[in-house]
Amino acid sequence: MTPMIDIVFQMLVFFIMTFKIVTQEGDFNIKMPLASAEGAEVDPTALDMTLRLTSNANGDITSIRLNDVEFTQFGDLHRHLISLVGGDQPDSFRESAEIEIDADYQLRYEYVIQAITAVTGYRTPEDEVVKLIEKIRFSPPKTPPSA
Repeated sequence: MTPMIDIVFQMLVFFIMTFKIVTQEGDFNIKMPLASAEGAEVDPTALDMTLRLTSNANGDITSIRLNDVEFTQFGDLHRHLISLVGGDQPDSFRESAEIEIDADYQLRYEYVIQAITAVTGYRTPEDEVVKLIEKIRFSPPKTPPSA
């Protein structure tokens, strides 16, 4: 019995000596809105932004629609998002902006990449990166149409 107790105490000492207290994981940076007596202004990017990409049977894009606004090309969408989110101004809504991309099942992947490129940001002539929307969600794919 004594050797068993001795082994248990040795294991206890080993675990106590090798135990390292780790700092708390993650940096939780929570920004709470300030209370005000007046009516709160509505953040334009707090509204749900849904980018709907539709395609034909060949996978070519037929429609680019952000909420209720339709665009003919991704450059127009990009310019609209710059005006909506704020571009590189310090008081822009880039940190809170979030978008959901809803693409047709048969849409070719290159158009999804162009959409992501249009909404995430751009480079200035001085080769600086300006971020627009960093939070991107994808809607679940719908079942393909039966042939």
